[in-house]
Amino acid sequence: MEDNQILELYWQKNEDAIKESNSKYGAYCFKIANNILCNQEDSEECVNDTWLNAWNAIPPQKPKRLRIFLAKITRNLAFNRFNARSAKKRGSGELVLVLDELAECLSSESNVENECETKELGQYIRLFVRTLSERDSNVFVRRYFFTDSVKEISTRYGLTENNIMVILSRIRKKLKIYLIEEGLINE
Repeated sequence: MEDNQILELYWQKNEDAIKESNSKYGAYCFKIANNILCNQEDSEECVNDTWLNAWNAIPPQKPKRLRIFLAKITRNLAFNRFNARSAKKRGSGELVLVLDELAECLSSESNVENECETKELGQYIRLFVRTLSERDSNVFVRRYFFTDSVKEISTRYGLTENNIMVILSRIRKKLKIYLIEEGLINE
């Protein structure tokens, strides 16, 4: 079923919207959640919560790209679940590695959240990503949005894992310089 047909089911509050969303994007959303949570049961719950959140959001929202809309919901739910779980103990998996990698770009003497709203920081990062080459942009998004492992990214783009790590390192350095120039972090 096409996305516009699924969206129409949501608008009509037809429960088939959930069935069709799960059929078309269930595995995709599960992979996003599982990359963050590394736990099948928690990931399945996030995917089920994704359908509920989509049901509650549509209408009034009418996303242009259903796949990305569902990915964002899943990702946010998985991060929330990860944070709740990490409050009890530090988790393992790709998310910890991804956050550690990004910490080097955002670290400064003062707290980034005190200097700028998280939303504003996200907007600057999106602008930065648009300045990258298509390959670098895709690698960055696969790693830091979808939390794909370096191995998965290397396989996807036909590069060595070492090459991907070098690309990511260079992008993080550029991001840090960009954020310093924009006055969002201190050196």
